[in-house]
Amino acid sequence: MLKSFKLRNLEVFPNTILSPMDGVTDAPFRRLCRVLSGNRMGLLVSEFVPTDGDAVFCLDGHKQLKFFPEERPFGIQIFGRFPDRMAAAAKKIAEALHPEFIEVNAGCPAPKVAGKGSGSGLLRDLPRLQEILHDVRAALDSSSVNIPLTLKCRIGWDDQSINVMETLKIAEGEGVEMLTVHGRTRLQGYNGLANWDWIGKVAAAAKIPVIGNGDVNSVANARERLETYGVSGVSIGRGAMHNPWIFGQIADAWEGKPPRQMTATEALNVFPLYYKFKLEDGATEMSALGRLKQLAARLCKGFDDPTLTVRQTLLTAQTADEFFDRLQSLREGIAREMTFSPENLVNLNGAKETDLRFGDQFAGR
Repeated sequence: MLKSFKLRNLEVFPNTILSPMDGVTDAPFRRLCRVLSGNRMGLLVSEFVPTDGDAVFCLDGHKQLKFFPEERPFGIQIFGRFPDRMAAAAKKIAEALHPEFIEVNAGCPAPKVAGKGSGSGLLRDLPRLQEILHDVRAALDSSSVNIPLTLKCRIGWDDQSINVMETLKIAEGEGVEMLTVHGRTRLQGYNGLANWDWIGKVAAAAKIPVIGNGDVNSVANARERLETYGVSGVSIGRGAMHNPWIFGQIADAWEGKPPRQMTATEALNVFPLYYKFKLEDGATEMSALGRLKQLAARLCKGFDDPTLTVRQTLLTAQTADEFFDRLQSLREGIAREMTFSPENLVNLNGAKETDLRFGDQFAGR
């Protein structure tokens, strides 16, 4: 079983990636995962950066581009449907920010993205995707910072148009150096289970590293995917939202360390650090409190009884001071006898969207 892979000259260990998720994996959450892993979590990727909005791409207009030095090795993911704008944005980002790689998004299923022909909408126009990859690669080649180009995609638009093998062929032909495949179609959204058989077929045919994405939420699950499907690594999204320690747990396993039972008190200790990172990123007290509550709601699914007591105590706090006062009471009280069990996190699937109009977005091409 592979425990690392190479992206050009970069050795990636462990072979894990935090999946970029809009509105979730901002710099504070990425930094949190990095710290909790003991700085052993493979690659980090930005939230996706839009390129279609302005005729001239402006770095200052995109908060998703902000990252901290300790996040490296770090990639920046861009999305859009205009090859020239994607290429111009990639070159400007590479030369100004020097990320370790640039990634093109052909996987986002959101209607506001896919419905306009970008993200997973590109899977319905593979010639356009090829043009984007060609132009972005050429822009990076001509830049002062020649860095790898990577691609993230889904297996297809729907079950009747699975074209991930064609996507792989295009990607390799245009100089893509790593392909991350989310094993669902666009129509699935995040519903149901990812189709790892298709991911395995891509990995078997590929000449570049293939990263599998979908339903990885434990060490055992990551190991099974790597051993069964021959991927170079795994990308973890919702599993990390509910268990930001997962990257360190995988690194421990790959290093031969025994698994460790985490107490609820240890799990609750994450909140002051996350709050600190949010404030350092410019968040207000109230917006930071909102993100603390989001994380609390997710983590509570991993606590043993009395989970509802912990959840209700934290989620009803009205200020950050009240949240931390209640947190301290929990740590000194019922949490001392509780454990945190990520294996409780079994159902992370979202709703299925079936209505998405895909019309004449390409007019005026």
